Amino acid sequence: MIIAIHHVQITVAPDEETAARRFYCEVLGLPEVDKPDSLRGRGGFWVQLGAHQLHVGVESGVDRTRTKAHVAYQVDDLVVWRERLFAAGVAALESVPIPGYERFECRDPFGNRLEFIRSL
Repeated sequence: MIIAIHHVQITVAPDEETAARRFYCEVLGLPEVDKPDSLRGRGGFWVQLGAHQLHVGVESGVDRTRTKAHVAYQVDDLVVWRERLFAAGVAALESVPIPGYERFECRDPFGNRLEFIRSL
């Protein structure tokens, strides 16, 4: 039986790891957590998100801008997040409406699709 999601992994190009750490830890405000010693040599970093983790790995040769795959972040104020992302140079895009929710999406500076969603 599957009991929960443990973590989600996204990837960035190897030369974007420092910028990705700045975006996810500073702009999004997610605290970095230590990776096990056995995985440190592979690059990337992990951040904590409530009871779950987001693993940011490094991977070459991927066109992240062409995928619908994404992480949806549940937030309490979409306006604040639109403004925060705009200040970081990230443009918000309107999403297809879903009853009972407000939401928008964007691409992080590395091409990964992000969704910000709030229950009505």
